[in-house]
Amino acid sequence: MAKIFVYDPSSNQMYTLYREENDPMPYSYNRTLLVREFRGSSNSTVLWTTTTAMEAWNTTRRNYGSGIPVGYAFKRIWEGGHGLQSQHYAGVSFDVGQRLTQTQRNRIYNTAQSLGVWGYVEPLSMTPTWVHFDRRYAPGACGGTAGFPTLRQGAVSTYVLILQDALNALGYSTQMLDGKFGNLTRNAVLQFQRANGLSADGIVGCQTWRALANEAVGIGRTPTVIDP
Repeated sequence: MAKIFVYDPSSNQMYTLYREENDPMPYSYNRTLLVREFRGSSNSTVLWTTTTAMEAWNTTRRNYGSGIPVGYAFKRIWEGGHGLQSQHYAGVSFDVGQRLTQTQRNRIYNTAQSLGVWGYVEPLSMTPTWVHFDRRYAPGACGGTAGFPTLRQGAVSTYVLILQDALNALGYSTQMLDGKFGNLTRNAVLQFQRANGLSADGIVGCQTWRALANEAVGIGRTPTVIDP
């Protein structure tokens, strides 16, 4: 049984649902994306995504018209396996088609690119044996659309889940993992900033994200990781 957080950007609400491994992901079309497929190689009992990522998947799958095998989707930041500020940690990124032919991957890429429902579709020259698309939903704190957005108290998102997860893994306890940036999360941010010589303002901007990611990505499960 997986606990799945689903963030809806249109309402700014975080929902919690429970699904078995062979159940479809919440808000996904029919059985085109199962929990176990979204989980991939992650060993976490807690997963998260957004309604907009699921809607983008649904639109792509309907227009493509046949199965799209998912190689990699979700990862928690301390599990690593992707870049320092990867959208996989936000639960909105898919690497697909690894077992398909290049012709099939080209068709998936062209479908995803033409629909305009994804925030980013990676050029095929950068993904020789897979297709990457993600539904990032906020500008990056370090400029442009890449990476994670600036966060401050009051924010709700899967990016807050990444923040809480990274802080907890590093021993700066937020006392919860719920995707809501409250007082306890702000206190943990302040502790981290002070310990790392950063401006202690409780705002998670470019420098704080960089420091967090450098320390947390791929360190593995620690005793302070929270699984709500």
